[in-house]
Amino acid sequence: MAYWVLKIVMTPIMRILFRVHTDGTSNVPRKGPAILASNHQSFIDSLFLPLVVRRRVTFVAKAEYFENWKTAWFFRAVGMIPLKRDGGSASERALAAARDVLKNGGVLGIYPEGTRSPDGRLYRGHTGVARLSMDCDAVVVPVAQFGTAAVQPIGVMRPRAFRRVSVKMGKPLQWHPGSANGSTTNGAGDQRLFTNQIMGAIHELSGQEQVDHYAKRDRGRMAAPGSEADPIPAVT
Repeated sequence: MAYWVLKIVMTPIMRILFRVHTDGTSNVPRKGPAILASNHQSFIDSLFLPLVVRRRVTFVAKAEYFENWKTAWFFRAVGMIPLKRDGGSASERALAAARDVLKNGGVLGIYPEGTRSPDGRLYRGHTGVARLSMDCDAVVVPVAQFGTAAVQPIGVMRPRAFRRVSVKMGKPLQWHPGSANGSTTNGAGDQRLFTNQIMGAIHELSGQEQVDHYAKRDRGRMAAPGSEADPIPAVT
């Protein structure tokens, strides 16, 4: 309930403060499990994406947000899932919750790069997005967001109003076992191939220069909700 109340309140405010343009939102299925896999350049990405999608979007967020009273109420209210970066049972519970979202036919938001791009380029994707899609038979909708870095650059706490933001969504993608190399196991090789396909689709939408290595996390910097969305960061 809190999610929809916040969305009803925030949507007109966000649309007044920012000139939001959308393209391809009809590519998000009206029902059934779906993953929105987006490029990631700003903390505020996680506000614009739910703004333009009619269905509820759930993110996996950095656990520290739930330990700070200034942010915990908001993240709990919108149903975000806390994930501890250091692994263990808490991480496993968070990953199980993410799978539950998809198995119950929900929409999960993920940033396959694992963190915000430090320089505007599109970095190598972690394979968690592919694994979740394969495990839960969920389609992946590639997403490109434009202008969010100008609204809230890295290190800036207060968003800059009256900037243009665009959100573009591509055709849904889904992996079919054996479609690329004859394998029917959905193993690590298939997960990497599908992840590369997803990142290629994001590249086509965004026009960003692609980089064939992972973006480096700055552990002293606040990460946006969903930055920890890759359920198995160590898998490459």
